[in-house]
Amino acid sequence: MKDFWGKLARPFFVLAPMANVTDAAFRHMFASYGPAGREGFPERPGKPDVLYTEFVSVEGLLSRGGEKLLPDLWFGEDEHPIVAQIFGARPEHFARAAEMIAALGFDGIDINMGCPDRAIERQGAGAALIKNPELARKIIRAAKEGAGGLPVSVKTRLGWASTDEFAAWGAAILEEHPAALTVHLRTRKEMSKVPAHWDLAPMTAALRDRLSPETLIIGNGDIASLEEARENAESGGLDGVMIGRGAFGAPWFFTGRTPELPERLARMAEHTELFEKTYKSDRAKKDGKIKNFDVMKKHYKAYASGFDGAKELRIALMGARDAAEVRAIVARFEGREER
Repeated sequence: MKDFWGKLARPFFVLAPMANVTDAAFRHMFASYGPAGREGFPERPGKPDVLYTEFVSVEGLLSRGGEKLLPDLWFGEDEHPIVAQIFGARPEHFARAAEMIAALGFDGIDINMGCPDRAIERQGAGAALIKNPELARKIIRAAKEGAGGLPVSVKTRLGWASTDEFAAWGAAILEEHPAALTVHLRTRKEMSKVPAHWDLAPMTAALRDRLSPETLIIGNGDIASLEEARENAESGGLDGVMIGRGAFGAPWFFTGRTPELPERLARMAEHTELFEKTYKSDRAKKDGKIKNFDVMKKHYKAYASGFDGAKELRIALMGARDAAEVRAIVARFEGREER
């Protein structure tokens, strides 16, 4: 599915890559809504138009023992088009990692140039690249070289300390002509402490129009509904919108509908069972990627919210140790016995 980006209907909607969140189990929950259709667009799938993996270190992938990171790149056939997101600071590693990713059957490769995690920045990776545009350009070129024709995209922020930096920083990326550029509409310094600057989305699209018309521009930040995503894409002149935290606990997000509470809780239990099946399997044990069950608890905080008794349900779920206990807790909450 080379060059899949250009085949997407506009505006398109993307599930953001999030560390320790968008694992294979989480993504499958969203992919499973494909046949449901999308509110107002029944001919379009109810799944995200594009899915991303959690980000993976290129240095880690290429190191001794790098095979232990491969489970972070597991994906199912129902997830296409799917993009592998990677991070690092050495161009030669990006070329080799891109070759590896292409061989795994991904539809695209995305380079993280916006993560504010200090441990990643100390490597010269993530948001640190905003202060090193020449290295960023070399990394994009190297990834393209190794990608074997797969489209290479970039995810970044408006700048390090000021939104005014995007004129130069965005230009450095766009002059390398990535297939797509996702802009988290905040600076590194702002983190997520201020509202996303959606008023600046037209500026990002205008810079693209001038420097790299073939590059697709995707906005990201503070999207709470599919309708809001559509409106922001239209007002900003964007090709697509990426949704992160707004989709927590809502695998139905991309249908544009919100199911009734019984279905929401059933999906939460299904997600838990899928997580166990994926990360406690013989395959997981063999590949050294047995995720701790506590990973699921951040999802329970999102699934169990906005209804009477949600707080009490969340408290009970925080004590769960496996999927069977989660099923039993939900059954008690609904006033029935688990069958």
